[in-house]
Amino acid sequence: MTPLPPALLRVLARLAAAAALGAALSGCGAAGPLDFDDNYPKPKDYPVHGIDVSKYQGTIDWSAVADSGVKFVWIKATEGGDRLDERFQANWQGAKQAGIPHGAYHFMYWCRPPIDEATWFEQNVPVEDDALPPVLDVEATPDSRTCKRHLERDATIADMKVMLEEMERHFGKRPIIYTSVDFYEAILSGGAFLDYPIWVRSTKHHPAVPYGSRPWKFWQYQADGVIPGIDGDVDRNAFYGTREQWQAFLDGPK
Repeated sequence: MTPLPPALLRVLARLAAAAALGAALSGCGAAGPLDFDDNYPKPKDYPVHGIDVSKYQGTIDWSAVADSGVKFVWIKATEGGDRLDERFQANWQGAKQAGIPHGAYHFMYWCRPPIDEATWFEQNVPVEDDALPPVLDVEATPDSRTCKRHLERDATIADMKVMLEEMERHFGKRPIIYTSVDFYEAILSGGAFLDYPIWVRSTKHHPAVPYGSRPWKFWQYQADGVIPGIDGDVDRNAFYGTREQWQAFLDGPK
């Protein structure tokens, strides 16, 4: 039998991986944690899915990611006031060239003045009309070696307010807040920032279980996802809404 050309083999491999991804999202063969709770929608019930990445995903084949059906990506840009993710620029340009809607996120470091962190983020993230809104990633960091600050609710909300308002002023789009369950319960569950869209992490339950009635815009439902073009695990996310609502979100206002 005549061997297939390498380029064709790569195309066939991408198609097979994309088919496997589609089967997982549709529930065919999906089991375990992706089953989540009875009586609540499952990730597969939401039609628009995306990922978030950082340097830990290494070099990404963005063309393969786009071919797999990924509809959006958030890319880690900065942390604190002086840390830039070493893969940010490559990931930003790669996603852009592949035609994947993309945005940047900043990981909050609780021992720097928030305006310094906002300035650092702004210095490193392009202002582009077609980019997704910026994301402020807020999580408790009790294991930090350099920041032992205990997060008090009022002071933490005040710091977030500075960041969010400056990000919106600079980028012209209302930022999204990414949060984990423990941070939400300790800081945000009293109704803080209800006028901001929220992106929730919940890998064991539908968001309605840990986050109650708080409306959410994005759901990070899996930390060990497999996506063509990415070696190793990657976070997978669902958008709350239909394909038409997703298009309206892309069209703005953000």
